[in-house]
Amino acid sequence: MARIPRKLLHTDEHGVARCWWCATDALYRDYHDNEWGFPVADDYRLFEKICLEGFQAGLSWLTILRKRENFRKAFKGFDFHKVSRFNSRSVERLIKDSGIVRHRGKIESTINNARRAVELVEEFGSLASFVWQFEPKATSQPNPFLPRSPESSALSKALKDRAWRFVGPTTVHAFMQAMGMRNDHVEGCATRAKVEAARKSFERPGRRSSPTTADV
Repeated sequence: MARIPRKLLHTDEHGVARCWWCATDALYRDYHDNEWGFPVADDYRLFEKICLEGFQAGLSWLTILRKRENFRKAFKGFDFHKVSRFNSRSVERLIKDSGIVRHRGKIESTINNARRAVELVEEFGSLASFVWQFEPKATSQPNPFLPRSPESSALSKALKDRAWRFVGPTTVHAFMQAMGMRNDHVEGCATRAKVEAARKSFERPGRRSSPTTADV
């Protein structure tokens, strides 16, 4: 478990209280206020996030966030249909791209995962339909300090069983938090209620016959 900070909220000069982790940088605060925790059903955004979480391994999310536009350019907007057609020449080109994290294994895993995403969409209709079936139950109590959850472990296993890479339970947990499958904004954070309202009005993606969390 991550070390719990003494102050869970940071209040800015305008009196706005936010989760402690976004206090150090304006880009981070904007991400916290407008993206983190709001539910997402767009396949390309889901694919982008899970790939960038893999790139983050060993780094800070702020490092990745500062490079996100470069990543989007390098990986064709994370259109997994396009990325699935990348080849060995594409890998060598990306390794020379100083605008992204030049890690061969993570680059190759993104291409692999794009191909797996195409297969998954063919099976389930959309990436969103697949991942949202692992949303925690409404009775689940959020805890922003846990590095994983039963649901993230189940989704991680399901993805690994389909040959996805760099999708361990901790990576998947961060993905689920960011994509609104959980609301882990701390109590008192000004964005928490906005996220909760968005989650209540969010139409969960339609599901085809597919395994439940309990089945995985």
